[in-house]
Amino acid sequence: MPNLEDVLKEINALKSSLDNKSPWDSIRLKYLEQLHQKTERNIIAYYSGWLQGKSGEPTIITDGDKPGFMNAIHGLDRRIGLDLLLHTPGGDFAATESLVNYLHQMFGRDIRCFIPQIAMSGGTMIACACKEIFMGKQSNLGPIDPQFGFVPAYAVINEFKEAIESVTANPSSVPIWQTIVGKYPPAFIERCRSAIALADEIVGKWLIENMFQGDAKAEEKANKIVHKLNNYKDTKIHERHIHANEAKEFGLKISMLEEDNVLQDLVLTIHHAYMHTFAACNAEKIIENHLGQIMVITNTI
Repeated sequence: MPNLEDVLKEINALKSSLDNKSPWDSIRLKYLEQLHQKTERNIIAYYSGWLQGKSGEPTIITDGDKPGFMNAIHGLDRRIGLDLLLHTPGGDFAATESLVNYLHQMFGRDIRCFIPQIAMSGGTMIACACKEIFMGKQSNLGPIDPQFGFVPAYAVINEFKEAIESVTANPSSVPIWQTIVGKYPPAFIERCRSAIALADEIVGKWLIENMFQGDAKAEEKANKIVHKLNNYKDTKIHERHIHANEAKEFGLKISMLEEDNVLQDLVLTIHHAYMHTFAACNAEKIIENHLGQIMVITNTI
């Protein structure tokens, strides 16, 4: 398997031989095409460059990503399903839900997800909407507990509970807690509760209708998974990394990349190619299929 350094050598070797073509684009497309030939399915890579120090809205899941998927899906033979390569820190909850709904309309439940390295938060939600998730020993999913500007909804609720208990036990603590909870806008606690409930509802529904379709214990399995993923008490931080063995224990349908050396080589080589692209170019996010149809998102600020 070409490692990270080998892929860079291949990119550098192409620089002098290509005429007005990007070597990064050429290498990515080469291996995306090979993965398509291996799986005989449509391939779309959804990649963020946040690990290369890029930041802000262009790196996360937003409604602006849907045109990229529309472009990547246009002209594909949707009868052969979709293999989605996913590398993202997550992002907007509503945008994630809308994107999943669009993918389901295009491919039904015939969507598999590949996690070469990390798919956190909203990325984990997308993975849960697929019929199967492929991970390696290095791959990670993450908790799906809702956040408001990096503030966990669960933490807000717990803070309010602590305030009530403290004030009840010691009324003189009221001024202290007024300062703490006064930073939240009206009805914010209810908004947090609703967001947590909605995450449970949506992800549970996707699991039942896709990953566990036809399973007599679909609802039971979905509830267990949602409880594990949307449980701030256990995960403790939103950035918690969930490895493949733990995801299996939760009940998710995880297939290990290591079980197919050719598949593993192709997926990881594609991953290396994207890492080099983000390191060398100003791209913040790339949405691309195996035919070379691509949308590149950059930070214009």
